[in-house]
Amino acid sequence: MNKPIPKPIFDALSHGTREAANLAEGLAVDFTVLMMHVHPEIDFADIDLLTCCPPSITERMKRAGQILLKDFGLEHVQELIDHPSDTVRGWACYVIGLAPDVELKQRLQLMLPLADDSHFGVREWAWMAVRSHIATDIETAIRLLTPWTKKSSPFLRRFATEATRPRGVWCTHIDRLKKEPEIALSLLEPLSADPEKYVQDSVSNWLNDAAKSQPEWVKELCKRWTAERPGDKATARIASRAQRSL
Repeated sequence: MNKPIPKPIFDALSHGTREAANLAEGLAVDFTVLMMHVHPEIDFADIDLLTCCPPSITERMKRAGQILLKDFGLEHVQELIDHPSDTVRGWACYVIGLAPDVELKQRLQLMLPLADDSHFGVREWAWMAVRSHIATDIETAIRLLTPWTKKSSPFLRRFATEATRPRGVWCTHIDRLKKEPEIALSLLEPLSADPEKYVQDSVSNWLNDAAKSQPEWVKELCKRWTAERPGDKATARIASRAQRSL
């Protein structure tokens, strides 16, 4: 059983003065209290929208993003990006993701500091909030994210693969990648020997997704990578994890 969160910590989380240290703390945040601190002008209709107990944390984050987008617009998103609360920065992800009439290039550029956020939770909201846009225009997304695989930050390198996983977790599947995973080789190849386990796990999970529909392609790719880099521990780990379901 999880221990109850001490009241001083709970209050700091819900007032936006403390980041969640773990998933349990993140899930415990009182969105209504936090929203009223971030957005004191919130009206009762928006409070009702926020407090009608949607079943998933993802839906709650999306609703908060809808409120902030409606009241503040995308032009003020930087205030949310700079907020000390990881939950508020997560709301910023959804403001960016939900904003209408924004090209994918601009959307990804706005999301970049959140994809590179120091907090584990914000980095997850970053890719989840733009996943539907990526799935809708996967070829453009691959082209735009390929340079991210060369970034010095492992968080950004990981975003490139995590955001484009063929199946993913709690997100829209990308049918094109389930059928033709090879179109994403420009993302995968540069990361095939990445030194960071955080990135390795994402690459191998991407390939594990692909293996569910294109197992032979994944086998051949892993075989080639390990032959090209004999003895490379990073590549060996990726290849092993990628084929764990085969």
